Amino acid sequence: MKLKFVIVLLPFLLGGLLVSPLTGCGIYRFTDASVPDSIKTIKVNFIENKASYVNPQLSPRLTDKLRQKIIAQTRLTQTNRDNADWEITATITQYNFSTSAIAGQQASNNRLTVGVQIVLYDRTSDETRRFDVSRSFEFKGTLSFQAAEASLGEEMTRTLTDDIFNKLFSNW
Repeated sequence: MKLKFVIVLLPFLLGGLLVSPLTGCGIYRFTDASVPDSIKTIKVNFIENKASYVNPQLSPRLTDKLRQKIIAQTRLTQTNRDNADWEITATITQYNFSTSAIAGQQASNNRLTVGVQIVLYDRTSDETRRFDVSRSFEFKGTLSFQAAEASLGEEMTRTLTDDIFNKLFSNW
């Protein structure tokens, strides 16, 4: 009986890997950024905000956080030159508030939805790839929009940065 227990748990004990017995031979790594060896430099342009409602803090925070994450989690060298191997341009295209739940006659929960369009230009192959990232953030209906923005600011920046990074480097 003990032997069967060890055999069943062995696949789950492989350090840093998630192995799913339900998928057969699936091994997934969540820490690897997928960057071709030929790519050495990257330019991350300032993320523009073209949404109908503009949170003036979101663009600079998102740009800075994305640059920091790329430096920390890839081997790429960032540059401001126009000859970078990869060039990232992004635009905040959506920033909307809506009611997500009503209790009685009042909104009990509201939702802030943020959408970002990302363009990755690969100068080495002269190819352009486009990605869209959208994320919703729930907040109490008793909060004003300004209070919600202030309380959600860090979470918005972190989550959107992770989503953008994953689209660019993990092919998710």
